[in-house]
Amino acid sequence: VVVVVVVVAVVVVVIVGVVGVEVVVVIAVVAIVVVIVVVVGVVVVVVVVVVVVVVVVVIVVVVVVIAVVVAVE
Repeated sequence: VVVVVVVVAVVVVVIVGVVGVEVVVVIAVVAIVVVIVVVVGVVVVVVVVVVVVVVVVVIVVVVVVIAVVVAVE
C-alpha cells in the first residue's frame, strides 16, 4: 500500500511538473464529476427498476384478485 501511495505521489508530482497545476486540477474536477454522474446514474437505474418491479407486482396482484372475485361470483 505504501509503495502504491509513493508511486502515485511521484506520478502526480511529475505530471504537475510537466503540464502545470491548472491542468491537473481540471482533470481532477472532471474525474470527480464523472464519478458522481456514474454513481447517480446507477442509483437512478436501480430506483427505476425497483419501481417497475413494484408496479408489475401490484398489477399482477390486482388482476389475480379480480379474476378470483369474478370466478367466485
